[in-house]
Amino acid sequence: MSERLDQALQKMRESNKTGVFPYVTLGFPTVEDTMAIVPALEKAGATLIELGVPYSDPLAEGPTIQSASYTALEAGMTMHKCIETARQLREAGVTVPLVFMGYYNPVLNYGIEAYAKDCAAAGVDGFIIPDLPVDEAGPFHDACRAEGLALIPMLAPTSTDERIALGAASADGFVYCVSVAGVTGVRSELPATLPDFIARVRSRTSLPVAVGFGVSEREHVVSVGRVADAAAVGSALINVIDSAPAGERAERAGAFIASLVGNGA
Repeated sequence: MSERLDQALQKMRESNKTGVFPYVTLGFPTVEDTMAIVPALEKAGATLIELGVPYSDPLAEGPTIQSASYTALEAGMTMHKCIETARQLREAGVTVPLVFMGYYNPVLNYGIEAYAKDCAAAGVDGFIIPDLPVDEAGPFHDACRAEGLALIPMLAPTSTDERIALGAASADGFVYCVSVAGVTGVRSELPATLPDFIARVRSRTSLPVAVGFGVSEREHVVSVGRVADAAAVGSALINVIDSAPAGERAERAGAFIASLVGNGA
C-alpha cells in the first residue's frame, strides 16, 4: 500500500482526532480551481483528499456532485487530464494523500494495468470505486497492489455480515462506510442506526473506518468521531465552491474544511 497513505492514517489515529476527508471533483469548476483548492484543503488540515473523476453516469452521486461532474466533462475533463492534474498537484508541492473516487467503466476503457501504473506515476495513492463489487475487483486489485496503491471498499448499512467480512478482508488503507442507503448529498442529521452499522464493520477489521454521505457540518464530524475514525465530506464542500465568487473558491473551501476539522475532534 502507499506509504504516504499509510503514514497519514497512522498519524490520524495517533492524534486521537477525527480525520476529515474532503471530496472535490477534478476540473470543477475549472482545472485551475482544482489546482488552487486542493492545496487550500491540505493547509486546512485534511487528512487525505478524495479527487472525484468525472463520469457521465455517477450512480452513487446526488444532484450536487452529478452537476459538478457534468460541468467538468463539458469543459473537456478526461481520465488522462485527471491523472495529469494529480501529477501537477504533486509538482506544486501537495503532499497529502490523493485518492481517486470514480467509476469502473472508464477504468476498463483505459485499461486496468495502465490506469494503475499511470496513476501511481502521477502520485495517486489509491481508489474508491462505488460500482466495483469486492468479489469482482480481483483483476483491478491485483493491478493496484502491483503499483503499491490502495483499493478502498465501500460498505453500506444494507451490507450483510458476509459482505462486510468480504469487504473488510480485501480492504487496503481504510474502509469507507456509507451512512445511508442512498446517494451522496447534504443531510440535516446522520442516521440513528450509524453506531450499530459501524460496530458491525469494526468487528471485522482493524483498519480505520471513514463515514461519508450526508456529512456537512462540524456537529456531524463530532458525531462520526464517536464511532469511526474519519468523516468524508463531498456535496457540502462542492456547494461551498459552487456558490463562491470565482476569485474566492479556494479560500472559502479551505475555510469550510478548517471549520469541520476544528480543535476538539
